[in-house]
Amino acid sequence: MMIKKLALVVFTLSVFSCKDISKKEQEVKISENDTSESVIKKYPEALEKIFNAHGGLDSWQEYKTLSYEIPKEKNKEIHTIDLYSRMDVISIGGVEMGFDGSKVWLQNPENSYEGDPVFYHNLMFYFFAMPFVFGDDGINYGVAEALRFEGKLYPGISITYNKGVGTSPKDEYYLHYDPETYQMAWLGYTVTYRSGEDSDNIKWIRYNDWEKVEDVLLPRSISWFDYEGRTIKQKKNTVFFDNVNLSEESRPKEFYKKPEGGVFVEGNKQF
Repeated sequence: MMIKKLALVVFTLSVFSCKDISKKEQEVKISENDTSESVIKKYPEALEKIFNAHGGLDSWQEYKTLSYEIPKEKNKEIHTIDLYSRMDVISIGGVEMGFDGSKVWLQNPENSYEGDPVFYHNLMFYFFAMPFVFGDDGINYGVAEALRFEGKLYPGISITYNKGVGTSPKDEYYLHYDPETYQMAWLGYTVTYRSGEDSDNIKWIRYNDWEKVEDVLLPRSISWFDYEGRTIKQKKNTVFFDNVNLSEESRPKEFYKKPEGGVFVEGNKQF
Protein backbone atom coordinates (compact mmCIF):
# COMPACT_ATOMS: atom_id res chain seq x y z
CA MET A 1 0.00 0.00 0.00
CA MET A 2 2.79 2.41 0.93
CA ILE A 3 4.52 1.68 -2.37
CA LYS A 4 1.33 2.46 -4.30
CA LYS A 5 0.86 5.75 -2.41
CA LEU A 6 4.46 6.68 -3.03
CA ALA A 7 4.10 5.89 -6.73
CA LEU A 8 0.96 8.00 -6.85
CA VAL A 9 2.76 10.96 -5.25
CA VAL A 10 5.67 10.67 -7.69
CA PHE A 11 3.26 10.45 -10.63
CA THR A 12 1.34 13.52 -9.42
CA LEU A 13 4.54 15.55 -8.97
CA SER A 14 5.69 14.51 -12.44
CA VAL A 15 2.42 15.65 -13.99
CA PHE A 16 2.60 19.03 -12.28
CA SER A 17 6.28 19.33 -13.21
CA CYS A 18 5.50 18.60 -16.86
CA LYS A 19 2.64 21.08 -16.78
CA ASP A 20 4.97 23.67 -15.28
CA ILE A 21 7.59 23.09 -17.98
CA SER A 22 4.94 23.18 -20.68
CA LYS A 23 3.61 26.44 -19.26
CA LYS A 24 7.09 28.00 -19.24
CA GLU A 25 7.69 26.86 -22.83
CA GLN A 26 4.35 28.35 -23.81
CA GLU A 27 5.21 31.64 -22.08
CA VAL A 28 8.53 31.77 -23.94
CA LYS A 29 6.77 31.19 -27.28
CA ILE A 30 4.20 33.89 -26.50
CA SER A 31 6.98 36.27 -25.50
CA GLU A 32 8.85 35.59 -28.74
CA ASN A 33 5.76 36.23 -30.85
CA ASP A 34 4.41 39.14 -28.81
CA THR A 35 4.05 42.35 -30.80
CA SER A 36 2.32 44.35 -28.08
CA GLU A 37 3.55 47.77 -26.96
CA SER A 38 5.36 46.18 -24.00
CA VAL A 39 8.00 44.69 -26.27
CA ILE A 40 8.20 47.34 -28.97
CA LYS A 41 11.78 48.57 -29.47
CA LYS A 42 12.86 51.17 -26.96
CA TYR A 43 14.55 53.45 -29.52
CA PRO A 44 13.53 54.78 -32.93
CA GLU A 45 14.91 52.72 -35.79
CA ALA A 46 17.09 55.59 -36.99
CA LEU A 47 18.63 56.00 -33.53
CA GLU A 48 19.42 52.30 -33.31
CA LYS A 49 21.19 52.58 -36.66
CA ILE A 50 23.15 55.56 -35.35
CA PHE A 51 24.19 53.60 -32.24
CA ASN A 52 25.29 50.71 -34.46
CA ALA A 53 27.25 53.03 -36.75
CA HIS A 54 29.22 54.08 -33.67
CA GLY A 55 29.96 50.56 -32.44
CA GLY A 56 26.67 49.67 -30.75
CA LEU A 57 24.97 50.72 -27.53
CA ASP A 58 25.61 47.26 -26.03
CA SER A 59 29.34 47.71 -26.58
CA TRP A 60 29.28 51.16 -24.96
CA GLN A 61 27.41 49.82 -21.95
CA GLU A 62 30.16 47.28 -21.26
CA TYR A 63 32.42 50.09 -20.06
CA LYS A 64 32.30 51.55 -16.57
CA THR A 65 34.85 54.37 -16.59
CA LEU A 66 35.64 57.04 -19.16
CA SER A 67 38.49 59.55 -19.02
CA TYR A 68 39.84 62.13 -21.46
CA GLU A 69 41.78 65.40 -21.54
CA ILE A 70 40.80 68.74 -23.03
CA PRO A 71 43.88 70.82 -23.91
CA LYS A 72 43.71 74.50 -22.92
CA GLU A 73 46.16 77.40 -23.19
CA LYS A 74 46.97 77.45 -19.47
CA ASN A 75 45.94 74.15 -17.89
CA LYS A 76 44.56 71.06 -19.55
CA GLU A 77 41.33 69.63 -18.13
CA ILE A 78 41.32 65.99 -17.05
CA HIS A 79 37.82 64.49 -16.92
CA THR A 80 36.96 61.15 -15.29
CA ILE A 81 33.40 59.79 -15.31
CA ASP A 82 31.71 56.72 -13.86
CA LEU A 83 29.45 55.70 -16.73
CA TYR A 84 26.87 53.96 -14.51
CA SER A 85 26.45 56.36 -11.59
CA ARG A 86 27.60 59.43 -13.57
CA MET A 87 29.84 60.49 -10.71
CA ASP A 88 32.68 62.61 -12.09
CA VAL A 89 35.85 64.54 -11.32
CA ILE A 90 37.48 67.33 -13.35
CA SER A 91 41.01 68.51 -12.59
CA ILE A 92 42.11 71.89 -13.99
CA GLY A 93 45.53 72.72 -12.65
CA GLY A 94 45.07 73.22 -8.91
CA VAL A 95 41.28 73.34 -9.20
CA GLU A 96 39.06 70.29 -8.89
CA MET A 97 35.31 69.83 -9.15
CA GLY A 98 33.07 66.81 -9.23
CA PHE A 99 29.83 65.03 -8.46
CA ASP A 100 29.77 62.43 -5.67
CA GLY A 101 26.46 60.88 -6.70
CA SER A 102 24.28 63.35 -4.82
CA LYS A 103 26.05 66.73 -4.63
CA VAL A 104 28.42 68.82 -6.71
CA TRP A 105 31.64 69.93 -5.02
CA LEU A 106 34.47 72.34 -5.76
CA GLN A 107 38.04 72.60 -4.51
CA ASN A 108 39.29 76.06 -5.44
CA PRO A 109 42.24 76.85 -3.14
CA GLU A 110 43.29 80.10 -4.81
CA ASN A 111 39.78 81.22 -5.82
CA SER A 112 40.90 81.13 -9.44
CA TYR A 113 37.86 79.32 -10.82
CA GLU A 114 35.01 81.72 -11.57
CA GLY A 115 32.64 79.37 -13.40
CA ASP A 116 29.59 77.43 -12.22
CA PRO A 117 30.55 73.83 -11.27
CA VAL A 118 26.89 72.70 -11.17
CA PHE A 119 26.56 73.67 -14.83
CA TYR A 120 30.02 72.61 -15.99
CA HIS A 121 30.96 69.42 -14.12
CA ASN A 122 29.25 67.12 -16.66
CA LEU A 123 28.66 69.49 -19.57
CA MET A 124 31.55 68.33 -21.76
CA PHE A 125 30.87 64.69 -20.94
CA TYR A 126 27.42 64.90 -22.50
CA PHE A 127 28.79 66.60 -25.61
CA PHE A 128 31.65 64.07 -25.83
CA ALA A 129 29.65 60.88 -25.17
CA MET A 130 27.30 61.47 -28.10
CA PRO A 131 25.35 59.67 -29.43
CA PHE A 132 25.35 57.09 -26.61
CA VAL A 133 23.98 59.42 -23.90
CA PHE A 134 20.74 59.50 -25.90
CA GLY A 135 20.23 55.90 -24.79
CA ASP A 136 19.61 57.07 -21.20
CA ASP A 137 16.28 56.62 -19.44
CA GLY A 138 13.70 59.42 -19.24
CA ILE A 139 14.04 60.54 -22.87
CA ASN A 140 11.33 61.22 -25.45
CA TYR A 141 12.07 60.93 -29.18
CA GLY A 142 10.50 62.58 -32.19
CA VAL A 143 11.26 63.45 -35.81
CA ALA A 144 13.13 66.71 -36.42
CA GLU A 145 13.14 68.79 -39.58
CA ALA A 146 16.18 67.90 -41.69
CA LEU A 147 19.18 70.24 -41.39
CA ARG A 148 20.81 71.56 -44.56
CA PHE A 149 24.54 72.29 -44.67
CA GLU A 150 26.63 72.90 -47.79
CA GLY A 151 23.83 71.56 -49.98
CA LYS A 152 23.39 68.29 -48.07
CA LEU A 153 20.36 67.33 -45.99
CA TYR A 154 20.86 65.66 -42.61
CA PRO A 155 17.74 63.92 -41.20
CA GLY A 156 17.12 64.51 -37.52
CA ILE A 157 15.74 63.13 -34.27
CA SER A 158 14.35 65.45 -31.61
CA ILE A 159 15.09 64.65 -27.97
CA THR A 160 13.36 65.95 -24.86
CA TYR A 161 13.60 64.85 -21.24
CA ASN A 162 10.95 63.91 -18.74
CA LYS A 163 10.30 66.33 -15.90
CA GLY A 164 12.86 65.98 -13.13
CA VAL A 165 15.50 64.35 -15.34
CA GLY A 166 18.85 66.15 -15.18
CA THR A 167 19.72 69.71 -14.19
CA SER A 168 17.82 71.29 -17.11
CA PRO A 169 14.96 68.99 -18.17
CA LYS A 170 13.51 71.72 -20.40
CA ASP A 171 16.55 71.61 -22.69
CA GLU A 172 15.86 70.28 -26.17
CA TYR A 173 18.28 68.44 -28.44
CA TYR A 174 18.35 67.67 -32.15
CA LEU A 175 20.55 64.82 -33.38
CA HIS A 176 21.21 65.01 -37.13
CA TYR A 177 22.93 62.18 -38.96
CA ASP A 178 24.46 61.35 -42.30
CA PRO A 179 21.73 59.50 -44.27
CA GLU A 180 24.33 57.29 -45.96
CA THR A 181 26.52 56.21 -43.01
CA TYR A 182 24.15 56.94 -40.10
CA GLN A 183 27.07 58.53 -38.24
CA MET A 184 26.11 61.51 -36.12
CA ALA A 185 26.83 64.77 -37.96
CA TRP A 186 25.26 67.64 -35.98
CA LEU A 187 23.87 68.38 -32.54
CA GLY A 188 21.43 71.22 -31.99
CA TYR A 189 20.60 72.17 -28.40
CA THR A 190 18.92 74.82 -26.29
CA VAL A 191 20.11 76.06 -22.90
CA THR A 192 17.54 76.66 -20.14
CA TYR A 193 19.72 76.06 -17.06
CA ARG A 194 19.78 79.57 -15.59
CA SER A 195 16.38 80.84 -16.75
CA GLY A 196 14.35 77.66 -16.35
CA GLU A 197 12.27 78.87 -19.30
CA ASP A 198 11.77 77.23 -22.69
CA SER A 199 14.07 78.54 -25.41
CA ASP A 200 13.94 78.52 -29.21
CA ASN A 201 17.58 79.61 -29.55
CA ILE A 202 19.23 76.47 -30.94
CA LYS A 203 23.03 76.29 -30.84
CA TRP A 204 24.82 73.99 -33.29
CA ILE A 205 27.82 71.66 -32.94
CA ARG A 206 29.34 69.75 -35.83
CA TYR A 207 30.48 66.14 -35.32
CA ASN A 208 32.68 65.07 -38.21
CA ASP A 209 35.95 64.03 -36.56
CA TRP A 210 35.66 60.53 -35.10
CA GLU A 211 38.19 58.05 -33.72
CA LYS A 212 37.85 54.45 -32.63
CA VAL A 213 38.36 53.95 -28.89
CA GLU A 214 38.27 50.26 -27.99
CA ASP A 215 35.30 49.17 -30.12
CA VAL A 216 33.23 52.36 -30.28
CA LEU A 217 33.51 55.64 -32.22
CA LEU A 218 33.96 58.78 -30.14
CA PRO A 219 34.72 62.36 -31.23
CA ARG A 220 38.33 63.48 -31.57
CA SER A 221 37.02 67.04 -31.74
CA ILE A 222 33.73 68.95 -31.97
CA SER A 223 33.13 72.41 -33.46
CA TRP A 224 30.60 75.11 -32.64
CA PHE A 225 29.25 77.12 -35.57
CA ASP A 226 27.66 80.54 -35.89
CA TYR A 227 24.05 80.37 -37.01
CA GLU A 228 20.83 82.19 -37.76
CA GLY A 229 17.98 79.91 -36.77
CA ARG A 230 18.65 76.69 -38.69
CA THR A 231 21.03 78.37 -41.15
CA ILE A 232 24.56 77.25 -40.30
CA LYS A 233 27.32 79.80 -40.97
CA GLN A 234 31.06 79.78 -40.31
CA LYS A 235 32.90 77.73 -37.70
CA LYS A 236 33.37 79.56 -34.42
CA ASN A 237 35.58 77.36 -32.21
CA THR A 238 36.73 73.76 -31.79
CA VAL A 239 37.29 71.65 -28.67
CA PHE A 240 39.74 68.74 -28.89
CA PHE A 241 39.81 65.55 -26.80
CA ASP A 242 43.10 63.80 -26.04
CA ASN A 243 44.17 60.60 -24.26
CA VAL A 244 40.69 59.08 -24.34
CA ASN A 245 40.37 55.91 -22.28
CA LEU A 246 37.52 53.47 -21.71
CA SER A 247 37.78 50.90 -18.94
CA GLU A 248 35.59 48.00 -17.85
CA GLU A 249 36.73 48.65 -14.27
CA SER A 250 35.10 51.14 -11.88
CA ARG A 251 37.09 53.62 -9.81
CA PRO A 252 36.52 53.42 -6.02
CA LYS A 253 33.67 55.66 -4.83
CA GLU A 254 36.20 57.55 -2.70
CA PHE A 255 37.79 58.84 -5.91
CA TYR A 256 34.69 60.96 -6.58
CA LYS A 257 34.16 62.24 -3.05
CA LYS A 258 34.70 65.87 -2.05
CA PRO A 259 38.35 66.23 -1.03
CA GLU A 260 39.45 67.83 2.20
CA GLY A 261 39.30 71.58 1.73
CA GLY A 262 36.54 71.34 -0.89
CA VAL A 263 33.01 72.74 -0.55
CA PHE A 264 29.61 71.63 -1.83
CA VAL A 265 27.99 74.00 -4.31
CA GLU A 266 24.49 74.79 -5.56
CA GLY A 267 24.67 77.01 -8.61
CA ASN A 268 27.16 79.67 -7.58
CA LYS A 269 26.44 79.17 -3.86
CA GLN A 270 28.96 77.33 -1.71
CA PHE A 271 28.26 75.59 1.61
